[in-house]
This record gives sequence, structure tokens and C-alpha cells, in this order.
Amino acid sequence: MRRFDHKKIEKKWQKEWQKSGVYTTPKKSKKKKSYILDMFPYPSGEGLHVGHPKGYIATDIYSRFKTMNGYSALHPMGWDAFGLPAENFAIQNKVHPREAVAKNITRFKEQLSILGFNYDWDREINTTDPDYYRWTQWIFLKFYEKGLAYESHEPINWCPTCQTGLANEDLEGGVCERCGSTVEKKPMRQWMLKITDYADRLLRDLDALDWPEHIKESQRNWIGKSEGAEIDFKIKESEEKVKVFTTRADTLYGATYLVLAPEHPFVLELEARILNLKDVKKYILETKKKTEIERTAEKKEKTGIKLEGVMAINPTTEEEIPIFIADYVLPEYGTGAIMAVPAHDERDYQFAKKYNLSIRPILHSYIELWDKENRKLNRRYFTPKPLNTKTNDEKILNALKAQAEIDIQQNGRAILELGILFNSGEFSGFYSDVAKEKITEKFGKKVTKYKLRDWVFSRQRYWGEPIPIIHCKKCGVVPVHEKDLPVLLPEVKSYEPTGTGESPLANISKWVNVSCPKCKGDAQRETNTMPQWAGSSWYYLRYVDPTNKKALIDTKKEKYWLPVDMYVGGAEHATRHLIYARFWYKFLFDIGIVNHAEPFTHFHSVGLILSEDGKKMSKRSGNVVNPDDIVERFGADAFRLYEMFMGPFGDAISWSTNDIIGTRKFLERVWDFSEANISEGFSKKESDIRVLGILHKTIQKVTDDIENFRFNTAVSEMMKYINALKEDNGSWMLIPKKDAEMFLCILAPFAPHITEELWHMLGHRESIHTAPWPKANQEYTKDKEVRIVVQINGKVRDTLILPVGLNEKAITKAAFLSEKVKKWTENREARRIVYIKGKILNIVL
Repeated sequence: MRRFDHKKIEKKWQKEWQKSGVYTTPKKSKKKKSYILDMFPYPSGEGLHVGHPKGYIATDIYSRFKTMNGYSALHPMGWDAFGLPAENFAIQNKVHPREAVAKNITRFKEQLSILGFNYDWDREINTTDPDYYRWTQWIFLKFYEKGLAYESHEPINWCPTCQTGLANEDLEGGVCERCGSTVEKKPMRQWMLKITDYADRLLRDLDALDWPEHIKESQRNWIGKSEGAEIDFKIKESEEKVKVFTTRADTLYGATYLVLAPEHPFVLELEARILNLKDVKKYILETKKKTEIERTAEKKEKTGIKLEGVMAINPTTEEEIPIFIADYVLPEYGTGAIMAVPAHDERDYQFAKKYNLSIRPILHSYIELWDKENRKLNRRYFTPKPLNTKTNDEKILNALKAQAEIDIQQNGRAILELGILFNSGEFSGFYSDVAKEKITEKFGKKVTKYKLRDWVFSRQRYWGEPIPIIHCKKCGVVPVHEKDLPVLLPEVKSYEPTGTGESPLANISKWVNVSCPKCKGDAQRETNTMPQWAGSSWYYLRYVDPTNKKALIDTKKEKYWLPVDMYVGGAEHATRHLIYARFWYKFLFDIGIVNHAEPFTHFHSVGLILSEDGKKMSKRSGNVVNPDDIVERFGADAFRLYEMFMGPFGDAISWSTNDIIGTRKFLERVWDFSEANISEGFSKKESDIRVLGILHKTIQKVTDDIENFRFNTAVSEMMKYINALKEDNGSWMLIPKKDAEMFLCILAPFAPHITEELWHMLGHRESIHTAPWPKANQEYTKDKEVRIVVQINGKVRDTLILPVGLNEKAITKAAFLSEKVKKWTENREARRIVYIKGKILNIVL
């Protein structure tokens, strides 16, 4: 019997697959399609560790499965090679980014090739290829043409280490996600994309997507839709007004002070009237040093400073109220100004207690009444039905007011619940929901706000797509003609960030100085480059039509292949990337380039593979496990199986090199079983009903599990089947050839090399990966026998294997005929028999 030599077999078939082109996607097909996509990697210099291929293995299994089920499957791969990661690596290693990227891609492809993936490399793309980023620039021009790309001079997130501006999505806890530096707010000219114009559609269309709920919820939270009111507060002895945003207009009568974000422009406008201006400026300076997460942390002690000499007017009561600036109010939220209602907002309450400010309750939902008979307090709730019914009973309103004051004083917290208003003028007696509408109508206007901000689309770096814009003193901003695309990124010797806020491209006069496309006068190119997210926002389209020089994508091809049927990637990138990609796709839909509303139908997030010590793998931590070493020792098939067998696909799980021995042994058993059957000529008879039942249940389970990304249980089921074929004497059971073929077919997506070898040993000439997927015979998947546990007085005395379909009377008779049961029931009378259908028979003596 031959030994399973993974090195020889895997090299043999990888070479043969490449030669035969078995994984080339047909250019035209009448079959049903299945587009399976990985989030393409940026080629870092460290290469792959064992955690990276987990998602790639899953999509490889899924695409092979779909092909065997009669689909035309598209499973491509490419490189997200522009941006900060590649540039920072190049700077650290003192090489040009282009050289670093090319070298790293070569290394990545070497590592991927030894795992036997079925990528169609004819469709490979690279975001740094001019033939690719020509169309990235073309999309930007379309954004500009439609008024969705514009210049701004607002303060942006500036990373002092990376020396570039960042979008909000590039921050983690207020620090740069790439280097961990505290980000500063810095006024700077930059390009923006009006993603906020698509906020409602991005939010609404999530409901139709088959994505994990936590991924959809993270998108909802990032978009952050809030429906509320904008209300103006006049400034005393001035024509000026402060506009606040609130979701609780029903509490307007309880507003006892205003709070502005330290960055609010109104603070500068009021400088001449602020008596403590020096202290105010000092506080603003201190705020700039804090991250967003430090400013908004719930348990953080609230800080602020009063603007002495300036007062606002509550529009409902005409009462003068103080104005503060406080770091817990962010300029990005709402209008950057809030009305503070300490009686009904916990954050405002804590602030008011610290600075001894007025706390005025104006609503509550219950009063507590003393129950003399039972000597206890009972709560009586007031929720008028219908809600627009007004409560005019003064006794009730006074009781609610008294209760509110007691609760706030005794409990030391704000009342957050909705309730009936009191001390609210003409709106007293209304329930919150109705009062909110009426107060908004009288004092403000309804608005919808989003946490999502327009996308900062400029980077003051070298390694990115040039923005196809020209600046002319006479004509202003002029887009580059489409015929002149791509605007090539020039070759330079020095590409390090300048630190001045300008891109290194600004120093290349030959590249910068051009003629204006309109007036032919002197002009300059835009020197900011696009962010890394640009190329990754539409790459899934280019795989469909990668060599098209006339259009971004052929409409017919897009209509056939899109949307992506199965998208797999890391959850840590899902929120930002998916929002950007969906935005770009919806825009392309609006201008007639694509045919669908959403780009990705199904999405699965990959759980991290941690190091053996439970920490995230990184070169810095010294805990990286190289997949090359694992494949060399155990084989690619064993590695693939182990990564799928470790646990649920979406869970984070620690790596264990010792545990991979289990999947290696499983493959050796498959090999030995197959060899034994081939040498003996297989069985000429049908397998017995029990073994057939196990096989067809395995086929059904593996089929369902692949569809639902439950790879770990699929592998477990196949292991059980092989174990069932081992005879008590240690020899392998002989089964019909067709049964062995069916098993090899369901194992093939997981272990493509060993199954291809065994398939050809069975006499096949075509690849197993083009064979049809086995169908489970439902006659065999039905249980023919049932296992009944027999208890006597609650204790297990026997287990009966009986035919399916027996009634309780027949099962009871069988139990009493059992010798093990007779031992306990002889000469004793059964007082009661309890039968749990298909599971337990309990005899109570």
C-alpha cells in the first residue's frame, strides 16, 4: 500500500491545474452564476500568517461547491496596493513603494499558490496599475460632474506621524488606526465626497441584505440617523442666535443652560463679549489634546467653562440661561450645540450638579401611592390612550411634579423615561410623543441628522491615485478631460511626507505645472492623492471585465455577474469598506453604469485566528506562525481542513499546531480506506442500510453546512463517516465504487489535492472539481431505527434499538421483554408508565 505523500501529490496537481486551466472562468455561459469574492488584501511586507488564509479557504470551498452544483462560478483575486500601509512599509525599508508592492505581491502569490486555491488569475487586478486607476479617476470625475465631489477648508483629522489627513472612518478611539498617534484637528484644503446625500438609502437598503445582524447594526450605528428638531436660542442683547439639535423637543421647557462644542464657530464670534476669554481659550486648547473617546466616555468627569458675560434666552419661557462650552459636546454631532435639560438627561444632570446649575423637571410617568392595607408603595402609571388625549387634572399634574422632584433628589439621577408634561405652559398635560410634535411645530423645525459625515477624500501623501483636477487662476477648478486619463503618478526619488500639509507631489514642478484645459493658460495639478479606500470601493466590478479599455465595465457582463453572491472578509474592515463600496455602487447605479441597487447580496465575516497564547498575531509580538512551514510539514489539505475544523467560522479561535495532527490523520485514513478498496476491487454489493444511511446523511449535512458556512460541523460529519467504515478487526469495510466516489466529491472542496489524486486512481480522466455534486437520497436519510432509553423509577436500566413507527404499547411490550428490565420488574407491578415520544420510557413501580 502506497504512503500518502502530500508533497508529491500537491505539487503534481497544482502544476496540472495551472496547465489545464481548469479554474478559468468561462467568458460566456448560459448556466446560473455564482460570484464569490474575498476582500482583497493589501500586500504587506510581512507576508501571510496562518490567520490570513481562513477566509480564502472558505471562499475556495464555497466556489468549488457551486461549480460542482452546476453554477458558473467567478472566484478572483487581486491587490489593494495603494495607500498608507504600502507607503509606510516602503519608508521603513527604504525602498520605493512600487518596488515594495511588486515584491510583496510576488511573495503573497507564492504563499497562496501552495494552498491550492482555484482563483482565476487571468482576472487579477492591482489598484496601482494605471489601466485600473484610470477608471478610479473616471469615477471621481463623475462625482465632480454631479456635484458630489467638492473642495472644503474645514478642520480635518490630521495624523502628525503619518503626516496626512484622515477620514473619521480611519480613526479608532480617536487615534490613527495605522500608527496609534493622537489625531489633531487641523484646518486644511481637501477634497470631500458627499456620501451624506446617500445616507438614507445606505440605511434603508440594509434591511434587504442577507448579512449578519451585527454587521448591519454596525453600519446603522456608523450612519447614525437621528430624527429630531432644530431650535433657535436667542443671545441676550443681540441679534445672534444659537441653533441646537435635540431629539427631545418635549423637554424644551426644562432647558436651563446651553452647551457648545469648544470648536463651535460661535465661540469666536462672541469673543468681544466673553469676560473670561483667556480661560476659555485655555480650555479650548486643552480640549484639542483629547481624543474623541476621552471626551465622550460615559464615566469621565464632565468638564466645561461658562462663557461669562453671555446669556441665551429659552424660547419657551423667555428665561435667561447661561452658556457653557464643554468637551463632551462634539462639533460633528447635530449642530455642535445642545440645550441642556439636566432633569431628563443623565449627562446634563451630572454637569449641572458639578456646576450648581438649575435642575427643572417637566415630565414624569407615575406617582407612588401608599397602600395602607398592605403597608407598601404602589406605583400608578399615567399613559393617556390615545396619546393625544390631554390630562387637565391639576391634582395629577401637581402629583407628577412632586414625584419627579422626589425621584431626582432621592435617586440622584435624571428621569429618562417619557411621560406627561407639567410646568410646560400650553403643553402641560400632553404625553411626550405628542408634546414633541407640537413644541417642534411652534418653536423649531423637524430635521434628520446623521453621525455620518462627508468623506474626507484627500491624502497629503505620494502613494495614491492622483486626483484628476487642475487649478487655474482664471478658470478656477477644472476637471481633467476623460481622454487624458489616467493622470499618471510620477516617478520620484523622494516620496516621504513633507509635514507641511502638502503632498510630496507639490515639489515636482514638471508634473505640477500644466496648461489649463479650458483657457490654455498656466495652471497647476491637484497634488493631494486619493485614500486607499478609493480603489477598494469598486474593485469587485473590474474582476468581471478586467481588460476593458473602453469602459469601466461592460453592462451585459455586469448584469450577469453582479451582485456579488457571497462576500467574505474581516469584520474589522466591514463597516468602513462596506459603506464606501455601497455608496460608490449606488452612485454608479444612478448614472447608469450598473444594474442593481446593492453590490453584495450575502456577507460572512471571518473570525480571527489568534496565536497559541490567545493574542493577535503580529511580527512585533513575535507570535506569527508561517503557513509555509505548516504546509511543508502537514500538507495544504490538512492545513485547509484544520482551519475550517477549528470552530465556528465567525468566531475568534487560538491556533494550535499540535491540533492539526488530527486533520492530517483523518486524511491518512481516507487515503488508506481508498487504497484498500481500490486494491480489493470495491464491493460488488450495495452497502448495508446502516452504512448507506450514514453516507447520505453525511452528504446532506455537508451540503447544508457549506451553504451556511458551518464548515467545522461539515468536517466533523465526514470524519464520522470514515470512522464508521472501520471494521471491528481493524480492516476497512469494502463499499461500492459509486459510494466512495460520492464521498470523495463532498470532501473535494475541503481537500482538493488528495481527492483529485484518488479520483484519478479510480480511473477518471476529468478533474473531480468538475464532477457533479452528489445528491442525498432521502430514503436513506430517514431514520429506520430509534433509540429508546428505558428507565425504572427514573434510573436508566437499558437502551432499546427499535424500528421507527412503533406505538407506545409496542415499545412498552419490548421493554418488559428485555432481560435487563426483567431483573428490576419481576414480581413487581408497574404503577405508571411515562413515555416521551422517540426518546424515553420511564416505568414507575
